[in-house]
Amino acid sequence: MLTLSEITKRYGANVAVDGLSFSVKAGEIFGLVGPNGAGKSTTVHLAVGLLAPDRGSVVIDGSGSPMDTAVRARIGVAPQALALYDLLTGEENLRFFGRMYGLAGKELADPIDRALDFVGLAERRRDRVHTYSGGMKRRLNLAAAVLHDPDLVLLDEPTVGVDPQSRNSIFDNILALKQRGRTIVYTTHYMEEAERLCDRVAIIDHGKLLALDTVSALIRAHGGQQTLVIEDGGREERIPSSNPLADLNQLAASRPITSFRVERATLEQVFLNLTGRGLRD
Repeated sequence: MLTLSEITKRYGANVAVDGLSFSVKAGEIFGLVGPNGAGKSTTVHLAVGLLAPDRGSVVIDGSGSPMDTAVRARIGVAPQALALYDLLTGEENLRFFGRMYGLAGKELADPIDRALDFVGLAERRRDRVHTYSGGMKRRLNLAAAVLHDPDLVLLDEPTVGVDPQSRNSIFDNILALKQRGRTIVYTTHYMEEAERLCDRVAIIDHGKLLALDTVSALIRAHGGQQTLVIEDGGREERIPSSNPLADLNQLAASRPITSFRVERATLEQVFLNLTGRGLRD
């Protein structure tokens, strides 16, 4: 559905995206993660045609470049910076964006009804957006992205600053889009979200692709050892282990163990192992 081939984008001396290549399969949820300044937002802008690459190509479903307006019409975007007008109502916001997509009359009214129902905002459709909570604004942002029923939906940090209920509602919306056969590119700083939702995850840093695979495969390849945690007389001990069961049996033969657990590596550990632990500003 989306193919980036050797994409490079510079801002003066700064190389934001550096020879980046990957493909997103139709119908999958594809995670794009990386530290601050890794090139995620620039990659999203290139994928939707807001920016033209200095080198390389972006192709949508074999149809052509997103710089082509007919191709771009097949894309929906929910940007991290909310693309909403506070002084308009939720319905008026969707009507405005629908007209930008060339919709009118019943071809616009029905999608607005469906989009508001989809994100649970039908009862607040006539309220001005400045009265919405942060979670409601995020959900309306998503409604604007899917209003025209696009084949490819790019969600850039769609759960930033929302409450747990809204986060779970957005997760349900994303999974429902997948069930309808839509393709989703999901950028996030929350590794547990990528681990929960994504079929495959690409980790990028300094504009380069570091790793791309399923979550389980990334953990096997880059997660490091598991951790055996044992408790002995009220004292907890953490032991890195490649074979926790064998190590547990060996320890239990020499001393009493009150309790134990095994902590497996996570996508967050993979992320830190590949991108480092230094602060990014």
